[in-house]
Amino acid sequence: MNPQIRQPAVAGMFYPADAARLRPMLEEFLQQAGQQLDEEAPVPRAIIVPHAGYVYSGPVAASAYARLRPAHARYKRVLLLGPSHRVPFRGLATSSASHFLTPLGQIPLDRASLERLETLPQVTRLDQAHAMEHSLEVQLPFLQSVLDEFVLVPLVVGDADPHEVSEIIEQFWDDQTLIVISSDLSHYHDYATAQQLDTATSRAIEALRPESIGYGDACGRNPVNGLLQFARAHDLHASMVDLRNSGDTAGPRDQVVGYGAYLIQ
Repeated sequence: MNPQIRQPAVAGMFYPADAARLRPMLEEFLQQAGQQLDEEAPVPRAIIVPHAGYVYSGPVAASAYARLRPAHARYKRVLLLGPSHRVPFRGLATSSASHFLTPLGQIPLDRASLERLETLPQVTRLDQAHAMEHSLEVQLPFLQSVLDEFVLVPLVVGDADPHEVSEIIEQFWDDQTLIVISSDLSHYHDYATAQQLDTATSRAIEALRPESIGYGDACGRNPVNGLLQFARAHDLHASMVDLRNSGDTAGPRDQVVGYGAYLIQ
């Protein structure tokens, strides 16, 4: 086993570990989402998507990913940011891996960009933060399904303020780089309460108001708020394309998790 290849940690739990099952599941999500598409709509430069098990959040994530298909050959690099669920640390964490592996194959990392980022004070190489983290991993098969060949810049976000995250996005804002922010919304409220809370969070995202989003509103608030601060500084536009929770997809309604999909253009 090549120690430079980051192995899947949640294949077989959050999504199928068998490519023969995973590919058609992704395609079904994307086709269903694609039925709602406006063919004239511009392709997003950045997206915010959820990261739960696919039966719960896959249809919501697909509503954003389906909009990338027209640009499948445009994006050659993906900057992927998601929150740390297991390892507490300050700042943002890079990986020493050369590739990230999924059941659909290997994705090469943009080592030159990662090493450049490691010169910033808020960025540290911390493989421990990546080893078991699902917030980044669950996005990879979707990316492999909608894009042609690309290199990956994966960052797990710990305790980092919006400016620290925005500074990194600034370095990757070009026509060939897609920005992906991984975040769920509220956690473990009853269905009606979650709807109310997540609607308020969605309005804050669309209004580019990072100061209005707390940890209870979105587990990925740190990367989300960094993107919103960047978007506000650059006169960008955010729009919600799907907002549901686990009570709508595959779970009970007494304790739900909220999922939203957003486009930034």
